[in-house]
Amino acid sequence: MAGLKHTVIRAALEALSLSQMTRLARRVTKARGVIFTLHRVLPDDPADFSPNAILQVKPDYLEYVIQRTRKLGYQIVDIDEAVRRIESDVPEKPFAVFTFDDAYRDNLTYALPILRRQQCPFTLYVPTALVDGVGDVWWQALEEIIAAQSALAVTYMGETEYLPTANVEEKRAAFANLYHRLRRMPEADRVTLIHQLATQYGFDLSRHCRELIMDWHELRIFASEQLCTIGAHTVHHYELAKLNAADARSEMEQSIRIIKAQFGKAPVHFSYPYGGAASAGEREFQFARDLGLRSAVTTRVGGIYARHRDHLEALPRVSLNGNFQARRYFDVLATPAVLSLA
Repeated sequence: MAGLKHTVIRAALEALSLSQMTRLARRVTKARGVIFTLHRVLPDDPADFSPNAILQVKPDYLEYVIQRTRKLGYQIVDIDEAVRRIESDVPEKPFAVFTFDDAYRDNLTYALPILRRQQCPFTLYVPTALVDGVGDVWWQALEEIIAAQSALAVTYMGETEYLPTANVEEKRAAFANLYHRLRRMPEADRVTLIHQLATQYGFDLSRHCRELIMDWHELRIFASEQLCTIGAHTVHHYELAKLNAADARSEMEQSIRIIKAQFGKAPVHFSYPYGGAASAGEREFQFARDLGLRSAVTTRVGGIYARHRDHLEALPRVSLNGNFQARRYFDVLATPAVLSLA
């Protein structure tokens, strides 16, 4: 199903990139700007079985999109300036904001030199338990467990299911099966099952988290860059809509407090984990308002318009997806008026 979806999206991007629609749309659009979502920046091609490759782009692609964003007439600004422009009654030059979720260590190694070279402001949204090294980067762990096995036995609610994973197609099918199952579970059950699988197949989740995610020392190096704005991204990267109200609010509030304790200043910008309509809704948006946040971003697709001045706690973003790194697609992704078609 995911393969079909990607095929449809790629076909739409191809068609739109060959048309004049994006150029015309940028001339007449009322969009004030666009916020881009990134996660990982890595130089190597992903392996044949890499379902999480959607979360990674190459360094040269990152540099290209920064340069191309400016050539398309956008001013790249930090999130504070973006909020000011959204709230302004005076039309200004369209803006772009670059955001990174999850505090992956490769952001420090591969992204930061490019961001510095291009003088590109950016925001990093931090899940504090992952930086502490006690959270689970479970989506990547699932991929790596499946990659190392020729078959899996998965026990849930007293029933065991056997999944073949001997070749790439079987691994992809098993990942899709388990990923979507884990996403549908209550968070406590998901945590239990991924820890059970890790124990069963000798996978060290704590070490894995520590290898992938910056620690606080590295994060301070990253955050000391004047171009950087630190935002909150919950404590455990839980899907907030699946938690009860008290726990969901605590995930948000505690992440703000922890970052304040580490840096001496409370973040006023936030990113909802996963960020789709099923992951964060009006309840979570109200929490953001109650906590005094200046902005909160989703992964709902779209550009930023004047109407978002009344919805700063639910801003859309555009993902720079690792499966669609062809440079000819970027003009489409940078054109809010046609994004719904892509």
